[in-house]
Amino acid sequence: MRPRAVALLPRWAKAVVVVAVVLVLLFTGLSLMHRLDGVFGTETHDRSGPALLKSVRDLSRYDAASGNFQVVVDLEKDTKYLPDAIRGTRTLYVGAGSVDAYVDLGKVDPGDVRVNKDRTSAVLHLPHAKLDKPALDTDRSYAVSKQRGLLDRLGDLFSDNPNDERAVRKLAAKHIGEAAKDSGLTDRAERNTTAMLQGLLRSLGFDKVQVSYGA
Repeated sequence: MRPRAVALLPRWAKAVVVVAVVLVLLFTGLSLMHRLDGVFGTETHDRSGPALLKSVRDLSRYDAASGNFQVVVDLEKDTKYLPDAIRGTRTLYVGAGSVDAYVDLGKVDPGDVRVNKDRTSAVLHLPHAKLDKPALDTDRSYAVSKQRGLLDRLGDLFSDNPNDERAVRKLAAKHIGEAAKDSGLTDRAERNTTAMLQGLLRSLGFDKVQVSYGA
């Protein structure tokens, strides 16, 4: 439509033309964004810092110990040969969660428990403590900042959830699980399990209770 012809249109028709032009530009930008991804490819950078052990909670049960952790996730996604201002995201996220350590007493075989005739001494051989899956606490986790390129912001206009944080949440849970492995949580769980069983059996009349762990 020529500029002169547009000028002769009534106001409501001009508004329709403006909206149509904006929609065409948006869809063109989204199409260009997907094509750029295919041509240049994308890169993901994990710039997270070390997780911090916040506290340890002792439990005298099968789940013998629980650790609370906090990790800062710095997740950056960019496109090769394109500036971040055009195509790319960077999210700084604080993830808080817990990991339980447990001893599976249900896997103890009859031969792993030996009791003397007088029922004054007991020897128990248990499997090593294991870590449960990390549990991310979304109520205590939050995004500190989120930077998005122009094309990513255009894409958010047509997204059901423009603030989708699934990627950083998954990464935060992963780092929390890795931190739990290095925290000595399974050792604490075995010590707590030993203390619990010794207290229980001594209350039943056993004078000597020996607990060991292994495959």
